[in-house]
Amino acid sequence: MSYWMNVVGLLLCAAAASYGVIACLAVRSRLRPAAPPQQPLPPVTLLKPLCGAEPETYECLRSFCLQRYRAYQVIFGVSDANDAVVEIVRRLQREFPQLDLQLTVDHSLHGTSRKVSNLINMMPLARHEYLVLSDSDVRVPADYLEHVVAPLLDPSVGIVTCAYRGLPRRGIWSALGAMYINEWFVPSVRVAALAGSRSFAFGATIALRRGVLSAIGGFRAIVNQLADDYRLGELTREAGLRTVLSHVYVDTFVNARSLPELVRHELRWLRTIRAVRPTGYGWSFITFSPPVAIVGAWLAGGSAPGLAAVGITALSRLMIHLSTRTERTTVLQLVLFAVRDLLTLALWGWSFMSRRVQWRNDSFWITADGTAQRFVETPSLEA
Repeated sequence: MSYWMNVVGLLLCAAAASYGVIACLAVRSRLRPAAPPQQPLPPVTLLKPLCGAEPETYECLRSFCLQRYRAYQVIFGVSDANDAVVEIVRRLQREFPQLDLQLTVDHSLHGTSRKVSNLINMMPLARHEYLVLSDSDVRVPADYLEHVVAPLLDPSVGIVTCAYRGLPRRGIWSALGAMYINEWFVPSVRVAALAGSRSFAFGATIALRRGVLSAIGGFRAIVNQLADDYRLGELTREAGLRTVLSHVYVDTFVNARSLPELVRHELRWLRTIRAVRPTGYGWSFITFSPPVAIVGAWLAGGSAPGLAAVGITALSRLMIHLSTRTERTTVLQLVLFAVRDLLTLALWGWSFMSRRVQWRNDSFWITADGTAQRFVETPSLEA
């Protein structure tokens, strides 16, 4: 028995150390920008589904009004005329009268996803063939549009998407939430991309042509999907089109105010990933490399190879942190990233306990194909 424990332990150590090194290299590498197009870029419609306002909402939405792009339209969509974000949109319309900024208010629901229902309600105002969808909490650089639209000039491209950085607000919970994005989620995406996978799409940015959207059934094809962004990418790939991961990074603000809020948010992400990619998700425990290496070294009886693997894994993990940090590293942050790894591993295990998730004030059950079925009762944290 001790022999097999030693073998399993060393395999875990080797896997954790290997992943740590590969993830470090993937994060530190840079995607090459696409070659500049030889023709003028086409007019674009930006679709911004909104719900509620956070302290950074004005800054995020304003970044889309500062694009160095010759012709574009921005449609902001809300379902409630009394939503606080409406006044922010009105402010932007006054601030940028030269831009084509439009607001639609429509409470019509077309399925379980309020976000996708919002997009459906916005589409009648869209004037251009090229579309860019982006979540409300995203801040972008001034050259964002030109970089995400250019690859769509290739008819073999279905969608263009962007990875993103998490920017924490004040507080430990926001810091931990940003670490989840920057130090686990993004590295795993970069490793997958380095291996040649393009089985992803992120709500931070999805750019596509209207003709492609129509060919896959429009937004109605994803109106009951919790992972609507992933499903859009999957449908375009099923149609034989490529997904392009842009070299552009965008920023998203992390506003977790408490541990329960952080847990609910991350469980929703993890259970959604589990629903749409069950096999890969089952093996993803290896991406929590430091705890896995430590467990492996313990199973291997503290052998020299096991301890060496722990050291390699810890060093790789530290390099990922230093490469992805959005603010100055402090002793507290170094303590937090150890807490972060343990919390992510614990939530990964917890994610197998149920398919129920909470999104804002709604509770859903995620079916095997990613469809979200709404609950009527108020959910609890354990749901």
